[in-house]
Amino acid sequence: MVVYEDISVSELRDRAWSGAVDTLKYLSDDEIETVFNILSECYEHGFHLTDLNDFFWFEDDTIAEWLGYKSFDEIMNR
Repeated sequence: MVVYEDISVSELRDRAWSGAVDTLKYLSDDEIETVFNILSECYEHGFHLTDLNDFFWFEDDTIAEWLGYKSFDEIMNR
């Protein structure tokens, strides 16, 4: 069974694990909210928490691009 739930930026920060934690530490709450908004447009039915965590873990360059950077390294080095 898959259970979907609403999650805020602060809840994601508290509940993320593994590589997602590393990605999130470089992003402001506003930047995470921007990513949430784009994901909401792309995935109308939402994500499972594991999928959301994996997105922040493995798609850091996509996140950087959505935020106007060439790579996540740019975000880490700002």
